[in-house]
Amino acid sequence: MIIAESTAVWMLLIFDGIIGSVLIYGSKTQPFPTPSKRFGTFILVIAGLLFMGQSAPNPTSLEAHLGILSVVGAFGLVTGIHHMLNTRREVLVAPMAGFMFCVGVTGLITQTWEELTQFEHWAGFLALVVLAGGQTWLVFRGLLIGRLPLAWSQAGMVALHRGQLHGPHGAIECFEKAWDGDEEHLNPMAYSALYKINLFVEDPERAAHWNELFLESGGKNSVAPEWLEAIDECLVAMGNTPTVSESE
Repeated sequence: MIIAESTAVWMLLIFDGIIGSVLIYGSKTQPFPTPSKRFGTFILVIAGLLFMGQSAPNPTSLEAHLGILSVVGAFGLVTGIHHMLNTRREVLVAPMAGFMFCVGVTGLITQTWEELTQFEHWAGFLALVVLAGGQTWLVFRGLLIGRLPLAWSQAGMVALHRGQLHGPHGAIECFEKAWDGDEEHLNPMAYSALYKINLFVEDPERAAHWNELFLESGGKNSVAPEWLEAIDECLVAMGNTPTVSESE
């Protein structure tokens, strides 16, 4: 090996800590922070156990650590891609888990490189190329594009049901992020919600701004009546009079 095995193990522990910390810290930027926060906590717990294991008479070997990275990374990839493409509730778990999986698999291939045949060398090289390409796509699709308007709209409605209008992950913040140039049908839903909420909190200037955007995007005809009724019901539950209605 180019570096000592013990040094490599400590580098992997630091890597685990960085990934877990990024997931927990980055969860604050996701519409639904629970998936990334839970996965980040899970990784930090594993890193903590491996860290304590380093002082044991038989510490965890480098191969075992790489295997754990590969398994945990694969689990995170399945969960993260599901959230990124299907539920569209968060986009952080998949690329972070992809980094773990790539490091784990690359390390395992490197560990056995000298024992492989020429054919296995080419197969391993092609596998690494595929991994690099897949990870590049995950970073581009998740961290750079990260299309989450639908999730922000859902999170805004959840916050509205809870009566949380202001602050991080409050209804106002969530609905302000719930727009998309490619999915324009989501925009009037967010505009109508922001109009009603700002009227409720007695901010007529902001309410007029959002109502103007709402009318420009089609007004009531562009939003399902059930959506407007659901917003009204939440505001009435918080003490609003059931007379708030947007312009035609």
